[in-house]
Amino acid sequence: MSREVILYIAASLDGYIAELDGSIDFLGGGIELVEEDTSYQELMEKIDTVVMGRTTYDQVVNELSPNEYPYEEQTSYIITSHPEENTENLLFTRQNPVELIQELKEQEGKAIWVVGGGSIIAPLVEANLIDTYILTTIPTILGDGIPLFNKFDGPVNLNVEQVYVKNNMVYTTYSRK
Repeated sequence: MSREVILYIAASLDGYIAELDGSIDFLGGGIELVEEDTSYQELMEKIDTVVMGRTTYDQVVNELSPNEYPYEEQTSYIITSHPEENTENLLFTRQNPVELIQELKEQEGKAIWVVGGGSIIAPLVEANLIDTYILTTIPTILGDGIPLFNKFDGPVNLNVEQVYVKNNMVYTTYSRK
């Protein structure tokens, strides 16, 4: 059995997941939430593991959700060169993202969500370990920033599974060929 690896992420129209300083203020982008969007809740029901880099982790706990860690019910792997003490569901590791995902895929469990950032995503894309890409395109052109996909030896060919527009954002789901 091989667990599904999902990249669920938002990016600007020109392909950036953050501004150069790491800010993600553009994600709000004046978007008015008028339609119910259950894609995040659906994702959370499918997963029991999250994998992210240290910069993403710090952003989650310091800026996005400083009062409550949003992934308490999942096992979190934080890939970092400066590990902290592990807790039951919060595991800091120096492990290479490709090796970590390969190990996790072979363990029992639900799907694995690759939260970010770019330095974690790139080697997983290059190794073709992401099964499902769920990309929300924010209708903002940043002009510069931290790219969703860093340079790598490609290509990685995908199938388009679904495309829809909700709240002036484009949701696209791709699967690995």
